[in-house]
Amino acid sequence: MRSYGQYCSVAKALDVVGDRWTLLIVRELILQGPCRYTDLRAALPGIATNMLAERLRELEAAGLVRREEAAPPVATTLFQLTDAGTELEPVLNALGAWGIRYMAQPADNDEFRSHWFSFPASLFLHDREPDGPPVAIELRTTGRAAVIEVSGGTVRTSLGTTHVPDLVLSGSPQLILGLLSAHLSLDAARAAGLEVDGDAGILARLTDPVEGRGLPAVPVVDEAHPGA
Repeated sequence: MRSYGQYCSVAKALDVVGDRWTLLIVRELILQGPCRYTDLRAALPGIATNMLAERLRELEAAGLVRREEAAPPVATTLFQLTDAGTELEPVLNALGAWGIRYMAQPADNDEFRSHWFSFPASLFLHDREPDGPPVAIELRTTGRAAVIEVSGGTVRTSLGTTHVPDLVLSGSPQLILGLLSAHLSLDAARAAGLEVDGDAGILARLTDPVEGRGLPAVPVVDEAHPGA
């Protein structure tokens, strides 16, 4: 780990978390909780195994990550954040909000994992009817599905499916993000290729088109007419 050699808190922080892949490892441990080495490899497409091992050692040495031996039936080493590592969550939330503006044109080879919806969901979605019934929105895109659960004023995103979703959105991550961020209307999302099944009225409980315009825009490619 190289140092900037500056007596400045920003530089000192970057000495610890500024290397490539470091904050993405922290992202995975925030979103998924304790992870096996193989879980981290799967969630970080493109990282070399020796690089992951090196970054984990550095994070351990810095006191941001610790390892523990899981009891059977897992019976393997799990990596998890320490209290100091968990304190990076608002930093990643701020970076996620700031980085939305660069998601307008994803590269053809950009990878996606469904649990990454957690950051835009926490940014754009708010339960405006906390006394309303619990609802679940299932997001089906590349890889595993994800579920947004809304209950009692809270919005939580997790991997997996739900037995009886109230609403199912199926399509590209960009289309789903455009709809959830209220930068894309329901009709426009459908016209662009998003499949919508269930009670779409739920979205009115979670999104505000006027409020959404104050956030970074997410231009969307029309999947039904990609050349348009």
